[in-house]
Amino acid sequence: MQNVTILGSTGTIGQQTLDVIARHASEYKVYALTANSNVDALLKQCIEYKPEIAVLLDEKTAQELREKLKNQSSVTQVLTGMNGLEQVSSDDKVDIVMAAIVGAAGLKPAMAAANAGKRILLANKETLVMAGNLFMQAVKAGGATLLPIDSEHNAIFQVMPPQQLQHLADGGVRKIILTASGGPFRTFTQQQLEHITPEFALKHPNWVMGAKITIDSATLMNKGLEVIEAHWLFNAKPSQIEVVVHPQSIIHSMVEYVDGSILAQLGNPDMRTPIAYGLGYPNRIESGVSALNLLEIAKLEFEAPDVKRFPCLQLAYDALNIGGTAPAILNAVNELAVAAFLNKQIRFLDISILIAKALNSIKVAPVTSLEQLIAADTEARGFAQSCLANLDSKRLLIA
Repeated sequence: MQNVTILGSTGTIGQQTLDVIARHASEYKVYALTANSNVDALLKQCIEYKPEIAVLLDEKTAQELREKLKNQSSVTQVLTGMNGLEQVSSDDKVDIVMAAIVGAAGLKPAMAAANAGKRILLANKETLVMAGNLFMQAVKAGGATLLPIDSEHNAIFQVMPPQQLQHLADGGVRKIILTASGGPFRTFTQQQLEHITPEFALKHPNWVMGAKITIDSATLMNKGLEVIEAHWLFNAKPSQIEVVVHPQSIIHSMVEYVDGSILAQLGNPDMRTPIAYGLGYPNRIESGVSALNLLEIAKLEFEAPDVKRFPCLQLAYDALNIGGTAPAILNAVNELAVAAFLNKQIRFLDISILIAKALNSIKVAPVTSLEQLIAADTEARGFAQSCLANLDSKRLLIA
């Protein structure tokens, strides 16, 4: 029996993790569940899965959950804040940590899991985007096992050489090919993109995801963040990471070898496949995902991404090439920009404009500590908030 902590259990990845665990109740036990503020959803999960600990970010919602659990005669203990998240990520009783908190808030608990030597199922992009070098060092020093859960990185992990490579060439690898659905606006003209509404942007054609990740997919920032992640996960240079638009989302990513071979991982677009792979590794377990029928698919399409219409992808490559705190700045401002778009403060195309402004305006420094990265994150958010507070009435942001 392996004990599992799920960071972000009420989100899409958290719910799908619980679905896979429920299929293997004799092998996995939920030790801790955590959420931002969704008391009712977390209460329901606590009653069904009976974790030892639940965590909410603030004391008010935590007290509300305590009272509701007490009324249900539940013995689940309720903790609060970042200290609570770090505790359930590093507790000696925990074997596996699903790191699925969206945003920079997931960084510290993921780092705690790494330092404690846990098996980390990493679904939080920001951990590697903000603190890739520091996090990978912590994984190595803590003796942790890191398994990527993003469908693309999980696919690469499955078809890469089994050994950890110092350089891709050591395993005969020429490059990594990340596939992208292209999002809901892949065929839109620049003029059409000017009039995108949040409601429209939230309708992803292939994947069921949270609001922030769905918008990132629409801007291609999601793929840009994955490029930065792939750099750290697989010791790949930016020039060795290619993005290819694949609208069907059947091939989840590929690895090209020097002999001309390309190995790909295929499957129906369902996050339970990489989740099950992470839980069962190195074995494979039932995920609940139906088998892929290639005859029904019949046709697979590929095209190059258009970085003129979707500049966020190029901005991510730029931040990776700049290095230092640039990816943390990119990530922080993107979070603020996406939230502003969802709140109808700015237009869809203004997301990339705000990010570019920040990268051109904020001083970049070499990364020396987690505290420095958090400070860079805070500075970048302050810059973005200042821009948003001084919006132009005609053109919300001026390039």
